This record gives sequence, C-alpha cells and structure tokens, in this order.
Amino acid sequence: MKQHLIVLDLDGTLLTDEKVISAKTKNILQQAKNEGHEVMIATGRPYRSSEMYYKELGLTTPIVNFNGAFVHHPRNSSWKTLHTPIDLKVVKQVVEAVESYSIKNMLAEVLDDVYLHYHDEKILSAFSLGNPQVTTGDLKSLLKTDPTSLLIHAEEDSVDLVRQHLRDVHAEVIDHRRWGAPWDVIEIVKHGLNKAVGLSHVSEYLNIPQERIIAFGDEDNDLEMIEYAGVGVAMGNAISPLKNIANEVTLSNNEDGIAELLIERLNLTK
Repeated sequence: MKQHLIVLDLDGTLLTDEKVISAKTKNILQQAKNEGHEVMIATGRPYRSSEMYYKELGLTTPIVNFNGAFVHHPRNSSWKTLHTPIDLKVVKQVVEAVESYSIKNMLAEVLDDVYLHYHDEKILSAFSLGNPQVTTGDLKSLLKTDPTSLLIHAEEDSVDLVRQHLRDVHAEVIDHRRWGAPWDVIEIVKHGLNKAVGLSHVSEYLNIPQERIIAFGDEDNDLEMIEYAGVGVAMGNAISPLKNIANEVTLSNNEDGIAELLIERLNLTK
C-alpha cells in the first residue's frame, strides 16, 4: 500500500475523555508507522501541552499547533518553522472593545508565554501544562509583541455579541472560533489560518499528496482540515457540521474510532 499521512486532532479525537491515548489506538498507530505510513498531530493546543502525546507516540514529523498559527519540527531544528502571530495593534483594539461586554477574562499566548488579563485560578489550572511563564495584568500594557493567539472567556450570553463585533470590525485581519462545552471561549488567530494551512506545508515536506491524507477531528476547528484531506474522518462524538462534510464517520474517541477506521483503510490487524 502507498504511504499515507495520518493526521490526528487531540481533544475529543486521539484522546479519550480522560485525556489519554488508549492502548488499542496506540498499537494501531504504531502498526501504521511500521508499515511506512506517517503520523502527525494537528491541534489547537500550544506545543507545551501536546508535547507529551507527541513523545508518547514516538513521532518524527512536524506538528501543527494553535490551529495552524505555529508549525514546527520538534526533532529537526533546521526545518523552517512557521509562526504567524496576530498584529499587536489589532489585539489591543480587540481587548479594548471587548471590555465593554460581559466577559470573565482574556488570555494571550506568545508561543509558550501566557498573559492573563485577570488572575483566575480555573484558567491557570487549564493552561498550566508545560509550566508556561505566566504574567497577569492589563493586556493592553503588558503585551509587547505580536501574540500567537488571543482567547476571550465570555459570559454565555455575550459570546454571540462578541463574535458579531469581531465579524463587523475585524473580519479582514482575524479569524475566530468558539470552543466546545464547557468553555464559553472565543479563540482568535490571524486571518486565513487553520489546521489545513499547516497540514499542507507538512504534506508537501513529506511528499505525500492530498488524496493520501487521512485526517481525524471532532470540532469546528477541524472543518478545513477534514475538507482538505483525501479522507476526512469525523469522530462519532463530532459536531454535526463536521459529520456532514466528512468522507467517513467512525466510532467515538472513547471507542477507538481512529484505530477501527485505520484497521479497515490500511489493512492493519486488530
């Protein structure tokens, strides 16, 4: 069988609800690698909180982080890293405008440095993986460099209002998505970025054509990637819009959906 590129989202896809990789899925991915296929991760997470899974799978490929805003090769320092942050001036405009809505907090990430608008233990615990450098205070004065991403933690009834403002005022310079439950979080990256953009760079580097890419996802930040892949796969627990555009729907992240589809597609043994 010709070489395929297997692309894995993390939360809700590769990871079970307990945030672990099941033994069966790990075994099948190792089989696929042994057969000559490539395996990579494409996630909204920063590298510091995806590195442990990269190492657990023994990957040797580039990784897509921040939904395409940061693409690098952890095992090859000479590989051309792609980092596409948001213009600082735009971020400060957004922060100032959003303060007039009902929001809980805002958080900016400059790669692995975290800047928090208000002190918040719940958010800190969620972002503490990888022990980032955390600075708390007014983002408008704290931020000195273009951030990789900006997160707005809004009150539930303000999410749509904030997103409408972003569409009305900043549509040409930023893209934004809403996180899945239980977080009422709006994630902002530079306009035109998504996992498919990062994936296209990696597939070109690996010399694996689009039609031999098998990509797995579950949320709206996977839409472009699932559409881009030759075989776009929605997990059983995926949102309906993703299932509607996917080529295949597999079992859920808690039922080894990745393993089951790869066994069938790549003729692997259970």
